[in-house]
Amino acid sequence: MDLYSIGEMVIDFIPGSEPASYIRNAGGAPANVAVACAKNGLEAGMCCCVGDDDFGVFLMETLTRYHVRPLRTELCKDAITTMAFVTLDDEGDRSFTFARKPGADMFLQEEDVRYEDIGAAAIVHAGSCSLSASPEREATVKALRLGCEMGKLVSFDVNYRSLMWDGDENACADQVMDCLPYVDILKISEEEAGMLGGEDHLFEVMEVQGVRLIVETLGAAGARCYFEGRSFEVPGRKAVCVDATGAGDAFWGGFLSSLRIQGIDSAEQLTEETIRRAMEYGNVAGWLCVQSKGALTSLPTREQVEAHLGK
Repeated sequence: MDLYSIGEMVIDFIPGSEPASYIRNAGGAPANVAVACAKNGLEAGMCCCVGDDDFGVFLMETLTRYHVRPLRTELCKDAITTMAFVTLDDEGDRSFTFARKPGADMFLQEEDVRYEDIGAAAIVHAGSCSLSASPEREATVKALRLGCEMGKLVSFDVNYRSLMWDGDENACADQVMDCLPYVDILKISEEEAGMLGGEDHLFEVMEVQGVRLIVETLGAAGARCYFEGRSFEVPGRKAVCVDATGAGDAFWGGFLSSLRIQGIDSAEQLTEETIRRAMEYGNVAGWLCVQSKGALTSLPTREQVEAHLGK
C-alpha cells in the first residue's frame, strides 16, 4: 500500500437548496485522506470502525466505490455512526453542530491495528479525531508507534472537531503531544497552531518531540511549513481550505500523494523542493474541492490537479 489510514469515521450531511434536503457524504478526515490518495492513483487502505446502521453500510460501500480497501470490514452491532450537520454559505464558510449518538460504541481496538498492514504501507496516517475515546486512542498510538519503529513516513492531522468531542482543549492538546514522538509530519490549521501554543512554539515542538515537518494551512493565504529550523510559505487560492467542504482533507491527501508521486517514503528524503511541490499540489487539490462545495465526492483526481498546477 502507499497509504494506511486509521481512524473513526463520520458521515457529513451537506444541506441542499431545500431546508430538509440532505446529500449523504461518507467521510471523516482519515477516510477523506485515504480517498484523496486513491483518486491520485495510490493504493490506500483504511482501518475503521463503524456502526451496523444504514449510514455505516453506506459509508463502507462509499469507500469501496473509491477504491479504498477497508482493512476492517465488519460492522459493529449496537453502534450508531457519528454524524455532523453542516451548512455552507455562498463563500463556502462553515456552520455546523456535531454530535455522537448516546451509547455509541464503535471505537477501534488495539487488535484492529495489524502489524502486517503497517508493514505493507509507505505512509501511516492518523488524525486527532482518533483520540476521542480511550480504546481508539490506544489503537491510534499503537499504529503511529509501529509505523515509526518500522521507518515508515508517519503523518498526523490535528482536527479541531476533536475539541468539540472532548470538550477540553488542553486535554486534546496533551493527547496530541503524546503522539508526536512517533510523528514525522504534522498538519495543523491556524486555529490549531494556537491550540498548540502559537507559531513561536512550533519550532520548540519540533525540537522536543522530534517532528520533522509541520505544515500549517492558512485558508485563502495558502500554507506555511516549518522545516529544518525555518519556515516558508506557498501562496494559495481563494477559499482553499474551508474544512466543512472537505478541502482540508483534499489538501492533505494531495500533499501526501505528491510526496509519493515524487518517490518520498521516509522523512529523511524530505527536502525544501519536494515540500514546496507537495504544498502547491495540496493547495490546488483543496481549491478544486471548494469549487464543488462537497466533501468526499468532490475530492479531485491526479489528472484534475495536474491540469491546474502552474496556472
